[in-house]
This record gives sequence, C-alpha cells and structure tokens, in this order.
Amino acid sequence: MTAWNRQRRFQGHRDIGLDAQGHRQAQRLAGRLAAAGLVAIHTSDLARARDTAAPVAARLGIPAVSDAGLRERCYGDFEGRTYDQIEADFPDAYTRWQARDPDFVLPGGGESLRVFAARCTVAFERIARRYAGARVAAVAHGGVLDIAYRVATGLALDVPRRHELLNASINRIRFEDGRWSLIDWADVAHLDEVLDDASVRRQGGPAGLPGPALQR
Repeated sequence: MTAWNRQRRFQGHRDIGLDAQGHRQAQRLAGRLAAAGLVAIHTSDLARARDTAAPVAARLGIPAVSDAGLRERCYGDFEGRTYDQIEADFPDAYTRWQARDPDFVLPGGGESLRVFAARCTVAFERIARRYAGARVAAVAHGGVLDIAYRVATGLALDVPRRHELLNASINRIRFEDGRWSLIDWADVAHLDEVLDDASVRRQGGPAGLPGPALQR
C-alpha cells in the first residue's frame, strides 16, 4: 500500500514507495509465502513492487529478479491525478478510458490497454516457460493483475471488471500445455487491512500496490 493508493491517485510509472502499512503488508506476505515452494521471484522494476518483493526474497533466500515487463501501465497525463481531477481536466479521455476502449492511447505518452496487455502477457509466458513445472512469484501491480486474471479466464479487455484487485494479495494462475487457468484469486488471509485497487469506480483502476503471486 502507498499513500497514493489511499488518495486514489494514479501512480502508473511514477516511482512511489510503500507507506508504513505497505511495509507491514510485505512482511506478512513474506511469512505467508515462506512455505509456498517458490523457486524464483520476479518483480516489477518500480519501487513499490521491489520493496514488496524484498522481504519475500530475504525470507526464502533467493534473489528478486527485476522485470520491466511486469511494470504497471503507463497512464501518461493521468499519473499524479485523482479520478475527480482527471474527469475535470481530461473529460473526453476519461470517458474513453472508462469505456475500456482497448485501442485508446492515454494522453501524454500513455499506453493503450491492448499494448499494455500484450506486454504483460509476453512477460507472463516468458516467466512461465523459464520455470516450467515449478512455482514462481510475480510481484506486480493492480493493472498487471487485471491482465493476469483476463489471461487466465479468457475475459475480454473491454469487459468491465468485477474481480477484485487487492493490495498485497496472493493470486494464483497456472500455465500448462500452453494454456492458462485460474487457481485462486484475491487471497488476503495474511492481512489485517485490504484495499481494492479501484474500488471507488470498479473500473480498471490506477496503478496499485503489488499483489503476488503468479504461480504455476
């Protein structure tokens, strides 16, 4: 969790660190994953993901591999602003983003949903094939988790989100025989406080705190 999560402020590629609660969540996550049988940890290269992965890596005695493919979606001019500010400053762009237009490129150099999803999917499969037959954690962000859920379930990019994207949650998917499937989602049994990455609007949401693990 970060201060910007609490403010419902878009983070995207902004390198925002964890707040005190976020660091506590990372420690609880490390304890929960201590016996998960993980052979590797890949993490987004943004600080909030790396800082979440660090206690897990230390607990398991394995390095956390920085992976730019797991970085949150670039939200361009939306970054640093709250929902209300974006709606006021960029009403047309806000409407198209809310409509989940896969090919709409966010203003200010942002990524389209389709380009972002393709990047994430390539990273998922690369990691899965590298550690075939084993379990690996991928520490990422709310937007990345949304794509992981859609990849595992076949949910189209333009379909509104109904699944939760919870901070520091454990989300399990499987890659077997070239196909993805969902094992378990939004497990927060190790936490005493949870925050959905986009619970205010129930949309795709701003970049949120990482939620491991991508497990196969």
